[in-house]
Amino acid sequence: MTDFWNERYKEEAYAYGVQPNVFVKSELGILSQGTVLFAAEGEGRNAVYALQKGWNVEAFDYSVAAKNKAVKLAKSFNLQLDYKVLDVLDFHSAKKFDVLVLCYAHFPISIREKAIQHLLTFLKPNGVVIFEAFSKNQLGKTSGGPKNMEMLFSIAEIYKEFNGLNFTELEETNIQLKEGNYHQGIASVIRFVGLKK
Repeated sequence: MTDFWNERYKEEAYAYGVQPNVFVKSELGILSQGTVLFAAEGEGRNAVYALQKGWNVEAFDYSVAAKNKAVKLAKSFNLQLDYKVLDVLDFHSAKKFDVLVLCYAHFPISIREKAIQHLLTFLKPNGVVIFEAFSKNQLGKTSGGPKNMEMLFSIAEIYKEFNGLNFTELEETNIQLKEGNYHQGIASVIRFVGLKK
């Protein structure tokens, strides 16, 4: 999978655009600036937006090509982005974060729950998770996302895999995606905001 993402991110255009995800932007805008971790951040559109708004940002992804474009995007705003290249289970930080953002972070099912629980250990008590990803009803749609049902989410899986959160907002909904070349059209997504118990 690393080769797939490196190939996608080597393209000159930003695969999912340079504007932040609508839901991530909206939810970050409600919160007071603090520390935020962007997991599987790709080309940096959300992390760079948070930097612009005064957040203390860390980000990671396993694609070197993604990091290169994220750092380039940050530099275009005269900003420095703390971005590591590593697998999710290899992420470690001495820091505890106020916010964890998971935006279309579709980890392989074999490690998904473990990866999610690993990331939650770096969140402060009462820390916030902002999440948007494709639901199982996305399969067959042409607007983006994995073509493997197992990598898509159901509400039941969210409750199970994000055990340890109190959900203040959780819904499966259809939205109009307009994010670069690869997220275009009507999409079935799950969005939530959760607080760490």
